[in-house]
Amino acid sequence: MRWRKLGMIFDLSKHRLPEGFIGFAQSPQPVVFESHVRVFFSTRAVDSKNGKFLSEVAFVDFTPDFSKVLRVSKRPVIERGGLGCFDEHGIFPMNVVKDGNNLLGYTCGWSRRVSVSVETGIGLAFSKDGGESFQRLGSGPVLTTSLQEPCLVGDGFVLKEGDDFHMWYIFGKGWQTYEEGGVPERTYKIGHAISSDGVSWRKTAEGVSIIPDAIGELECQALPCVIKIDGVYHMFFCFRHSVDFRTNPVRGYRIGHAQSRDMVHWERDDDSIAISQESGSWDSDMMCYPGICQSGGQTYLLYNGNEFGKYGFGAAVLEI
Repeated sequence: MRWRKLGMIFDLSKHRLPEGFIGFAQSPQPVVFESHVRVFFSTRAVDSKNGKFLSEVAFVDFTPDFSKVLRVSKRPVIERGGLGCFDEHGIFPMNVVKDGNNLLGYTCGWSRRVSVSVETGIGLAFSKDGGESFQRLGSGPVLTTSLQEPCLVGDGFVLKEGDDFHMWYIFGKGWQTYEEGGVPERTYKIGHAISSDGVSWRKTAEGVSIIPDAIGELECQALPCVIKIDGVYHMFFCFRHSVDFRTNPVRGYRIGHAQSRDMVHWERDDDSIAISQESGSWDSDMMCYPGICQSGGQTYLLYNGNEFGKYGFGAAVLEI
């Protein structure tokens, strides 16, 4: 695969976020319509009670070739969860799927913990107005922790093939403190689930990573997205080391790739999608949180750059 970079297509120094938000356009997840592409992303506000971040979902509309920003939403598309719920402190990311006249929004809800920083789960919401707003199916998650997946189930990406819904998601292997007095860090892998209605899910190999590690067992794999090209399913995701990844470019996020013909067995081949990184550019130190779509006969890969998408997101187009 040869990718041509389009640069930062949503630059927060040029485009305003909804009122009350202070930066970040994380995890760009595109949905293609006839006249435009709507990209949902997570942005941040500050909790006035304690000064910590809260994450909410907004969108930006592009022309089909991503050359021009048409509109940025003026408010979040869904409210955070209620007191004590799995998504009380934010949603990051949200994968939006077309299903007939409706849009299904698979959320990754965040809630704070005491001994560790966060717990997550996957929720479901519906939109009947083209993604302007979403209403929850209920207050709880549709996919959550289990016996072999004890923490951090999230980052659900859903693809409907025939009568079945397929979900690729992440699950936590556990938390670990790597130095005395240090904060606990997490390790997570990618799993797979299947559903006949998009609501009730069955994990196909609970607790088993479907993507081989490239940098050792402490590799973190996040935000899978899948697209079918010429009969082959291609998965894009990001991966990093479990510790010392926030400011160390050598250990930070990179884009990974795997391919499959049955959506179950995957062959990893990161080198086949190598996207160049130039020193000093917006994505020189980090590439993370991919989103994939086909629009106007082209395949586009959206992703965040340095500092986890603090300044916006960019894109690359596949050249055949």
